Amino acid sequence: MSSNRRKFLRNLTMGTGALVSSWPVLGKNLSEDAPHPAAKASPSFNMCGYAAPKLEKVRIGFIGLGMRGPGAVERMSHIEGVEIKALCDLYPERAAAAQQILTKTGLPKAKEFSGENGWRQVCEQKDIDLIYITTPWDLHTPIALYAMNNGKHAATEVPAALSIDECWQLVETSERTRKHCMMLENCCYDFFELLTLNMARNGLFGEVLHAEGAYIHDLLDLNFSKKGYANMWRLKENIRMNGSLYPTHGLGPVAQCMNINRGDQFDYLISMSTNDFTMGAHAAELAKADSFFSPYVNQKYRGNMNNTLIRTHKGKSILIQHDVSSPRPYSRIHLVSGTKGVAQKWPSPAKIAFGHSWIKQEEFKALEDKYTPPIVKHIGEIAKGVGGHGGMDFIMDWRLIDCLRNGLPLDQDVYDAALWSCVIPLSNQSVNNRSRSMDIPDFSRGNWITNKPVDLTLNGGGNTPVRKIDKSGKQL
Repeated sequence: MSSNRRKFLRNLTMGTGALVSSWPVLGKNLSEDAPHPAAKASPSFNMCGYAAPKLEKVRIGFIGLGMRGPGAVERMSHIEGVEIKALCDLYPERAAAAQQILTKTGLPKAKEFSGENGWRQVCEQKDIDLIYITTPWDLHTPIALYAMNNGKHAATEVPAALSIDECWQLVETSERTRKHCMMLENCCYDFFELLTLNMARNGLFGEVLHAEGAYIHDLLDLNFSKKGYANMWRLKENIRMNGSLYPTHGLGPVAQCMNINRGDQFDYLISMSTNDFTMGAHAAELAKADSFFSPYVNQKYRGNMNNTLIRTHKGKSILIQHDVSSPRPYSRIHLVSGTKGVAQKWPSPAKIAFGHSWIKQEEFKALEDKYTPPIVKHIGEIAKGVGGHGGMDFIMDWRLIDCLRNGLPLDQDVYDAALWSCVIPLSNQSVNNRSRSMDIPDFSRGNWITNKPVDLTLNGGGNTPVRKIDKSGKQL
């Protein structure tokens, strides 16, 4: 990494990065000029289906203890076979606060790290197997790379990368080190998303030909909150880029239903955004009463609604929507449409059809009972009790640990992390070029043709216990 890049990341993390008044055209070297050099090279190793050596104990270092990190620490405290060895944040008080989670549950204290170089120090520790990354987006790739290069598996919050170059760096490093790089796309473990994945796998929808996903979530007030994201970093991302800034919640589950990277592959995308009709006005209104918001006035914010349409090599389509600044109910859409039927979750309730009308509740319940996958039957009720977006966060964490302890391939590999994340820079570039079509890299470099779909069984695993903890936090 260049010294300029390090300085940029450090400044942005510390909140000293300047606001940007126009959007960069990211990924230009891929789609307007020559392909990235790695795209032409043969993969050094295929990480899809790779089973790393078993880990009896999974020793974890957590980096980033702001919005998402404490919840991850709490969830992992429930899982046997986990040792929480390190807690790290830029701010020392956050690491100390997370320490209380371990104390409350009767677990040994972890080492605390903080400051600009704290995350590097965690990655360099000899007694850690997995780095769990919940920092601002710009640090996801640098930390994941440093983790893998120091012999650790990496699990990163979404998105895994913000540029095409970062995507390729993740792929090349994971292949070279043979360390997992999993993007923590929790929506792939939602109960209905898992149900529709199993139904699609069993052919109930026929040939899946179209899917839709979204991240429609009114974050206007949170993005402008002084107590929200540290140093207003997420608001700055809404100035820095246009396009689909957060596509993976809607994209990940439907990509799995369509066996993307495992039988089909993205080909190209086109993306269109509206103008901004709320963020600039909100900044101006806030600045009238508080000069803190003055730097955010007259900035060019991303459009409210972005529509990104992806076509696959097999001629199928995916529509992904993104809107975090309009007053709308939350939605990920999650629509899976095939030659025999369709499923959709939003607007609620979840529903399934095999013709012109949605099936009745009794038939839906019968299908649910029959096609709920083993992981939900095994850990679903426990997950609801532990929590984390209704339980899907805990299913994700438990599954990650169970795979590592049993030497099983992960449900999401580095190719998924790169492919789903690359929609961000490519949609930004498409929007900036009047919705021009943008070629999507094949990060698997041809292996998608023979890679096997995600295994929905618990074969070889399912034996990781869960610690019983009462409401006060004490182990039962």
